[in-house]
Amino acid sequence: MSQPSEKWNDLIKSPVDWTQVLANVLKDFDCVTGTIHRTDTQTGVLVLTAHQGIPPFVLDKIQTIPFGKGIAGCAAERREAVQLCNLQIDATGVAKPAAKQTNVQGALAIPLINDENKVVGVLGIGKMQPYEFSDEEISRINHVGKIIQKGF
Repeated sequence: MSQPSEKWNDLIKSPVDWTQVLANVLKDFDCVTGTIHRTDTQTGVLVLTAHQGIPPFVLDKIQTIPFGKGIAGCAAERREAVQLCNLQIDATGVAKPAAKQTNVQGALAIPLINDENKVVGVLGIGKMQPYEFSDEEISRINHVGKIIQKGF
């Protein structure tokens, strides 16, 4: 059996199948929804690259996300993981109405930061029940993020 890093390195070989990368992340973290957004170098907004488990009526609303808006945008702006144990009852304003329409509850978004210290994207995962990701899980997904950002 290959080591986790080897598995991820194999997945980001060109051409990268971002849908497959996301499917593997969701499987490894026992999640049912997820997104990968890439930072557009021209506009500076996050652009949807891959998604799974996102209802079709929400897709239009998450095609582009400005830094600082929603869970993914906040992760990009803060340059750190953003987690909501239950985004359905989030009162902080981080979870936007479109996110609440997904019925996702436990949500985590991490910025993908390259070797030049630039946010090149955001990886988001979610569960359909309230869930607080542990420090170990956040550390693991950050490790995965460091590998997969190299595919951008």
